[in-house]
Amino acid sequence: MHGFAVILGGMKKEILKQIIADQRVYKPPKDFFARTLTQEIHRFAKDPNIIILSGIRRSGKSTIQRALQQGDCFFNFDDERLIQFRVEDFQLLLEVFVELFGDQPTFYFDEVQNIKGWERFVRRLYEQGKKIYITGSNATLLSKELGTHLTGRYIQFEVYPLSFQEIVQHKMPEISSKKALSTSDRALVQRHFTDYFQTGGIPDYVKFGKIEYLQDLLEGILYRDIIARYKLKNEKDLREVAYYLSSNIGKPFSYTSLGESVGINSPHTIRKYCGYLEQCYLFFCVNRYSDSLSKQMQGPKKCYMIDSALIRITGFRVSEDRGRILENIVFLHLKMQSKEIYFHKNQKECDFLIRQGRRIIQAIQVTTHLSEPDTKEREIAGLLEAMKTYRLKEGLILTESEEDFIQIEGMAISILPIWKWLLEKQ
Repeated sequence: MHGFAVILGGMKKEILKQIIADQRVYKPPKDFFARTLTQEIHRFAKDPNIIILSGIRRSGKSTIQRALQQGDCFFNFDDERLIQFRVEDFQLLLEVFVELFGDQPTFYFDEVQNIKGWERFVRRLYEQGKKIYITGSNATLLSKELGTHLTGRYIQFEVYPLSFQEIVQHKMPEISSKKALSTSDRALVQRHFTDYFQTGGIPDYVKFGKIEYLQDLLEGILYRDIIARYKLKNEKDLREVAYYLSSNIGKPFSYTSLGESVGINSPHTIRKYCGYLEQCYLFFCVNRYSDSLSKQMQGPKKCYMIDSALIRITGFRVSEDRGRILENIVFLHLKMQSKEIYFHKNQKECDFLIRQGRRIIQAIQVTTHLSEPDTKEREIAGLLEAMKTYRLKEGLILTESEEDFIQIEGMAISILPIWKWLLEKQ
């Protein structure tokens, strides 16, 4: 029996060596998008803390990790040959690394949350003085283990799809040095925004525009990250919830009303499904603001999606619904800036409230245009109600192309094109 175990261990070692060799065959993307997050992470290169990069699949986590890589100890756990990998195999992996590359100061692990108990091994490396970079596409699986075994030992960065600013910087690298944009510059930026509206920010879709790429990504998230991982018996119900949310971007709902719409009687099940969809960064739920946390939890919510191109292939809509997609773009930008986001709804409605500390510091309204009197009156009224409620002197309305400044009832409202707001330095 002991001899069989040795043979089995030898087989495993050879498989690990093969995987490491295969994963070393890496060619950086030819059309590489520089990510602003990379510079932020670089600041912590000599810091002893573990670096965590979390975010939706194919948002660029691995590319960022590869750009940061110095050394040979890289391993991607999202490989079908590792289906039998267990926590006790980490020691064998470490031995293989030492055998191949000698003692190394830095380790890079991709999708490590696939292996139950991974955090104990990472903590051991950390306590040996190793620098560790980790990526993962499930927020809860990462945070649960991190909070239990690695509290105070890590710094977490969330990786989102390409921002409009990153795309413009890639296509117009000279723009950052300009103090003012010429007419032709503005026209070109606006054209890039039209493209961004259509293609979103998933890097490979931005480059190649193949719809099958998004379909495969969506299927991977729904099936591998949720249905298979949580052993869901009713696959259809989860897909119906995702379909409903993407078809109703930015529209208030409750778990009960959502359940009635998709034919699921249990609000608890709906809450669980929404949680799964948030954990893998596909959707984000936003609460109506209240000073009472329990009222926030019980009150209506709005949902936004990680990428505007994914909205198009997932949801059902009879028109392009530009206003909702613009609202989603604004939400994502705020999310990328790590803002604490709510919406206001009383007599009237305001799309976004930004909270800092204990108070609301900003109110933002999003609309395609203000050219129709009824639309202008509605958008301004909703913003003014929010500004009065939270004692704000300034408010912001974002549109596709309009730019203006309004003073009303002793308050100031700035009107800006969304593309211009997206390029502002935060």
